[in-house]
Parts: sequence; structure tokens; C-alpha cells
Amino acid sequence: MRNKTSVTEFVILCFSNYADGNIILFVVFLCIYIITVLGNILIIVAISSDPALHTPMYFFLRNLSFLEICYTSVTLPKMLAILLSEDKTISFAGCSVQMYFFLFFGGTECFLLAAMAYDRYCAICNPLRYTAIMNKRVCIQLSGGSWICGTLVALEHTIFIFTLPFCGSNVINHFLCEIQPLLKLVCGDTYWIEIQIIVGAAVILILPLLLILVSYTCVISTIVKIRSAEGRLRAFSTCSSHLIVVMVFYGMALIMYMHPKSSFSPDVNKLLSLFYSVVTPILNPIIYSLRNKEVKDALRKTGMKIFS
Repeated sequence: MRNKTSVTEFVILCFSNYADGNIILFVVFLCIYIITVLGNILIIVAISSDPALHTPMYFFLRNLSFLEICYTSVTLPKMLAILLSEDKTISFAGCSVQMYFFLFFGGTECFLLAAMAYDRYCAICNPLRYTAIMNKRVCIQLSGGSWICGTLVALEHTIFIFTLPFCGSNVINHFLCEIQPLLKLVCGDTYWIEIQIIVGAAVILILPLLLILVSYTCVISTIVKIRSAEGRLRAFSTCSSHLIVVMVFYGMALIMYMHPKSSFSPDVNKLLSLFYSVVTPILNPIIYSLRNKEVKDALRKTGMKIFS
């Protein structure tokens, strides 16, 4: 049993194994951050400025783009500061705040992706009643409900983790204050704590995922009944971008949270966290702009307005 101490700050190692490449990593992550923010801002501006895109699907996409800006802003600015600075500390309160917002935006994205799947279900399986079902009030309720669920999830997990007793070491072998590396600093056997977190993650991740799977099962069964190949392709094209985003986000999140802390090495954990917290937000605008004709047209119009 390690001696219990009063931890007032943590040391974030970030990528200490590659200290000689800190400048290169700084430039790479700075470029990723700038591209992520600008790409998602462009999507928000393009959707807002084009009346043809003032539909439920693009209302949720605008929410998702704003969410991705916030999500990546929780991790990358602090990471960039650590890469350039000798001071790698973060206060106890600062660590809890970072974890809260990281979980908040991640949890919100889970529920928002489920709301987007329900929207596609209504559009394809109930086209004649679509505008009546997905009216403005329902869209706001689904979006607001996603943000509220994200808040509750993040609050519960953050309070749970930061009321645990931390022992002697305050070194976090990660690039942010995240559940798995923090558990390694908790006193005593954390087996049952891990089980509780896995059960919590299962509820947060699997319930929205089940809603997505049910929605797309109905969507696919409806699409295959469409007689013309062109009609099937048109119907599927409205879902393909969302499906790719769901697979990338949920794939990495399930691998990260649905396993005990000892399953992967710290370096593998960092790589997985990087993928869903840094890479996914930059992929979303790329996926939607490349695979969605309406978004491409709106971005082209926005670009012409900016540079004309």
C-alpha cells in the first residue's frame, strides 16, 4: 500500500519519450488544431449562410461541428503548451476541469450521433411525415437533450474519480487528465473501480450505439426495397458520411473505455486517445465536405464570398 498524500497538482508527461521531437510534434499538432477549428467553422458558416441547408440534418451537423471545435480545444492547447514549456504541471482543480469538459463533449457527441441517426431514420423510413416529425422544436429538444446527457455523464464520472484517494505519485503518463492514467495514481486495488467505470462506459456508449444500430437497420431495410439503383444510391448517400463518423468515433471509444487499464501499454493508450480526441474532429469536416454534395456546394459558395 502506497502512502496517502494530499495531491495538489499533477505532472503530465505528454510525449516525454520523444522529448527531442517536441518542436516537430508542436508544429504537427498546431497545424491539426488550426485545420480542425477552421474546417469546422467553415462548415458552420456555410450551413448558416445557405437557406437550402436549414434542415434538421444540417442543424445537427452544425451542432456536431461546434462540438468538435470545443472537444479538440479541451486537449490540444494544453498539450501544445506542455510541448514548448519546461513546466508540465496542472493543478488538481485544472485537471478535474479538463477531465470534466473532455467527458462532457465526448458524452454529448455519443448522444448527438444517435440523434442524427434518428433524423436519418425519419427522413428515409417516413419521408412523407419527416417535416412534421422533425420539426424545429423536436430538433432543439434532441440537441439540448444530448448536451444535458453529456453534462450529467461528465459530472458523475469527474466527481467519482476526483473523490478517490490519490497516493504518492502525481505523474500522469498521458497528454491529458483522462480516466485510465489517473486510475493508476489511486491508492489500493482499483479492480472494482474499473468495473464500475466499464459499466458506466457501457451505458454511455452502448445505449446510443444501439439506437444508431436500430435506426440504420430500419434505414437499410427501407433502402434495399427501393427499386431504382439511382434511388438507392441517393438515399444511402445521405447516410454514408454519418455512418463513417459513427464507426470511427465509436470504434476508438469502445476500444479505449471498454477494457481494463492494464490491457494496453501507456503508449498505446496515448495513441488511441489521440485518434478519437484529435484525429476524429479533423476527419469530420473532411468526411462531410468530400462525401456530401450539398456541403461541398455550400463551402464553394462561402469560399467565393470570402475571396470575391
